[in-house]
Amino acid sequence: MVRDGVWGRDARGRSAWTRGRVVAGVAALVAWLIVFHATVPDLPGRPGSLLETFLPWLGLTVPALAVAALVRRSALGLLAVLLPVMAWGGHFGPLLLPGPDARHDLTVVQHNVADDNPDPAGAARALTAVRPDLIALQEVTPEALPAYRAALSARYPHHAVRGTVGLWSAHPLRDARALDIRPRGVDGGWRRGLRVTAATPRGDVAVYVAHLPSVRLTARRGFDAARRDESAELLGAALAAERLDRVVLLGDLNGTVDDRGLAPLTSRLDTAGRGLAFSWPASAPVARIDQVLARGAEVVRLWTLPRTGSDHLPVAAHLTY
Repeated sequence: MVRDGVWGRDARGRSAWTRGRVVAGVAALVAWLIVFHATVPDLPGRPGSLLETFLPWLGLTVPALAVAALVRRSALGLLAVLLPVMAWGGHFGPLLLPGPDARHDLTVVQHNVADDNPDPAGAARALTAVRPDLIALQEVTPEALPAYRAALSARYPHHAVRGTVGLWSAHPLRDARALDIRPRGVDGGWRRGLRVTAATPRGDVAVYVAHLPSVRLTARRGFDAARRDESAELLGAALAAERLDRVVLLGDLNGTVDDRGLAPLTSRLDTAGRGLAFSWPASAPVARIDQVLARGAEVVRLWTLPRTGSDHLPVAAHLTY
């Protein structure tokens, strides 16, 4: 019960600046998690990686906290709600800003086409709508490979496929080789890494195509990303040894760029400057696990394309260098 006006003292004598401390505390905690998520320890079950996977969605707490502060008639709570607003805006706001899109040197598309895609040829044709220079695919099955080749060969005569990952290019390719990014205990038939040099009009670019292992959320093991993280370490070592100045990584990395498990990659390559581009699941995207990362180049814009029959949305990007 509030006395002395709507924002006056309540029956216990608390003012608008002394009640609502729980709301204020939760708001401060949310802000801390957004900015300092890396401080969450790597406990069993990997709560840190789980938090970082869905980090943008902490913004949904803001309206709930604001309503709680209003119900409590708490000026303290309303002021504290500004903390997660500023934290979210500082961390994710730049991704939402319109950026320069007129000039770019390279357009790329990254897509996990799904091994059970009912229309691989249609999916391939849909990816050409933005006229990319490079198209990277994962989960390319031997049965579907002829359909991808037939649909893309006219405009993308250069291609390299190793295992279930492939790259189609409008520019000549050379030095294609498989990358061994298998976690321990995985047999040799698991081939999900490719490195190739693309001879673009503005010089050679080392292009990496990768599909890291899936993560699992279980009651017994929590957020199980051990194999993905091990594969990321192997891929990171390959990137560290790369001699070309310009490097682009296109892949289904099964993790967001905030996820500490991908630090071997994000510590060596730059992420997109514009675009949230949630890519998974395609029916109701909640996270971007399909990535375009670069070194010696800038990913100036990132966006998703329409569904193709896969459980992932395609991701397109413009790069400058």
